[in-house]
Amino acid sequence: MAFEPRRSDIRMRGFRQRTAVGAALALLEARTGALASETVAVTAAAGRVSAGALRAQISVPHFDRCMMDGYAVVAESSFGASETRPRVLRLMGEIRAGHDSPLNRPLQRGEALAVTTGAPLPLGADAVLMAELTRQQDSGSVLACGSVSPGRHVAPLGEDITEGSIVVAAGRYLRPQDAGVLASVGVAELEVVRRPRARMLITGDELLVPGSMPSGPHIVDSNSVVLQALLQRDGAHIEEPIRCPDDAEALREALCAPGADIVLVSGGSSVGPEDHAPQVLAALGELAVHGVAMRPSSPTGFGFIQTGDGHCVVLLLPGNPVSCLCAYEFFGGPTVRALGGRSRRWPHHRLKTRTGAKIVSQLGRTDYVRVTLDEQRRACPLLTSGASILSSTTRAAGVVIVPEAEEGLAENQPVEVLLYDPFHEASIEKASTQ
Repeated sequence: MAFEPRRSDIRMRGFRQRTAVGAALALLEARTGALASETVAVTAAAGRVSAGALRAQISVPHFDRCMMDGYAVVAESSFGASETRPRVLRLMGEIRAGHDSPLNRPLQRGEALAVTTGAPLPLGADAVLMAELTRQQDSGSVLACGSVSPGRHVAPLGEDITEGSIVVAAGRYLRPQDAGVLASVGVAELEVVRRPRARMLITGDELLVPGSMPSGPHIVDSNSVVLQALLQRDGAHIEEPIRCPDDAEALREALCAPGADIVLVSGGSSVGPEDHAPQVLAALGELAVHGVAMRPSSPTGFGFIQTGDGHCVVLLLPGNPVSCLCAYEFFGGPTVRALGGRSRRWPHHRLKTRTGAKIVSQLGRTDYVRVTLDEQRRACPLLTSGASILSSTTRAAGVVIVPEAEEGLAENQPVEVLLYDPFHEASIEKASTQ
């Protein structure tokens, strides 16, 4: 069946009104949240979000553990010992990490067992005398040349984690060390929030696949390259990009395909004759927002469709590269992170500084302003900042967001820069020398 445009079609007419950024974000937040859980091995847990709280089924360590190479002793046996007045201790054998004590009775005063780091403390012992404070006299004895207090160089049972305690709270983003702690208490598998499945629809008759050489009227698609990296950053499971011509039927077919939790449509979101995405989305489901009061990215839109396997968010991104990046950061990134159980907050490092020049904006519009940092590390807006000039984002140290309630920012005004470079100081130093 051929696609029929709706009466609300604004192609070649323009936007009558635009939705405020805050209102658009509030709508997205109200309609999206963490996906259902799935089971993963603890070795694959890092970078995921726990679906529930996890309690330790065992203490760590689960025995009193020697923390030095040396000799397990009853501390009292070493009292008063020195280099000049050593104490003789009977050597009763040795314990290495992963092995039990050779004694079938508690260690007594005046006795010692050679131990390695990580070995269990033998029954009766209450300290480890460091090897550096001893001299082995013969095969049957060792000289204590210093003293040790009770509990010294011993990790008591439960020193790290106590049985029954919560080791991971529900909704926690699991870092590598979190996964390590889970492994240490014997967790083999755990429930985590499912990673959102993301599909990219790259539209435009003029686009060549990445890796091509631009020629004639054709340009190379860079949006899919940027979006893929951003989706990886935000924890999505990414499908192979689908490349659509400027054709409503092809776009409708791609949007109807099942399996995605979020679909990012690059291009075709504005008011040109080949901008079919808003009308196709409206026909298939709900076009919740089209046109946002921001610069760049004002043709951004989003909505929702029901697919064979559930609810899907569709984000309409402008085709201009900087607009595409900006729209993703405002609307795509927070949604992808929320679907995966993460924070909606932008993940950029932040620098509190001052403006090095006036930043122009207007009331009622949110501005995404690319800035460099001068020698005083002040934020200065780039002079060349068109929505199609992707290189402006490589020259920039980061961005300043001017909220809709502000009519620009004066020179030397306090401001926060969202840094592009995750290595905070490195990005500042690099930008300051350019």
